[in-house]
Amino acid sequence: MEDGGKRYCVVTPYFKEEPALLTRCMDSVLRQTVAVDHILVADGFPQEWISTKSVRHVILDRAHSDYGNVARGVGALLAVAEKYSGIAFLDADNWYDDDHIACCLAAAQASPNSVFAAAQRKFVRPDGSVMVSVRPAEVPYAQHIDTNCYFFLPNSYQFLHRWCTMPQELSESGDHLFYLLLQTSGLAPAVVPKPTVNYLCMFEQVYRDKGEVPPVGAKPSLDWGNRQAWLNTLSPEDLSLVRSLTGLNLNQQTSP
Repeated sequence: MEDGGKRYCVVTPYFKEEPALLTRCMDSVLRQTVAVDHILVADGFPQEWISTKSVRHVILDRAHSDYGNVARGVGALLAVAEKYSGIAFLDADNWYDDDHIACCLAAAQASPNSVFAAAQRKFVRPDGSVMVSVRPAEVPYAQHIDTNCYFFLPNSYQFLHRWCTMPQELSESGDHLFYLLLQTSGLAPAVVPKPTVNYLCMFEQVYRDKGEVPPVGAKPSLDWGNRQAWLNTLSPEDLSLVRSLTGLNLNQQTSP
């Protein structure tokens, strides 16, 4: 939608999420204090009811088993082609505070040399209660920006195709690799000073660090070792191709 001649867009890839989760996600975008369009991209399992809502509904005819990377990239490139002035990502199981986009724009305005903004996230339990993370603060983003925390400005759009070209075998570490690409390109974010992203936490270790029992369906922490093992099997030619597809000099000693 337009705001002083500028238009902003949120891209949400989805797979088989429950309608209640998708509705929570969509409603949070609709409530933004800055008008924003919402593109939902079905990764092989479209839900017809979404087409009746005030969103763009893009349907991919097959799933890609890459944590939403292709669907996310397709939505982002569509937004680039349609000349949006800012593009954000929001996964289907997460949601924004009402002022999220406004805070991202304010951070970008306060840091005119940055070509993207990085929001902060709140870990939220499945019952909706907010966790106080016992882990070191993610700001100033020495190693990681979660996918849901990005707000891209046009001078960073040149990197968005990497979500589509990243090999499936590396997709579980997609956000780590993407931020590594931005860092090696000499880019640093404009940081939003308060958390505005509600992140449904399903990582076992976060709960164990707090002395809590992980919820049903919680996952172990990501282990780069599996991706590294795959890299180690590649021929020099295949490794060169992976470097071209990711834009990164990945090798046998990589540690994103």
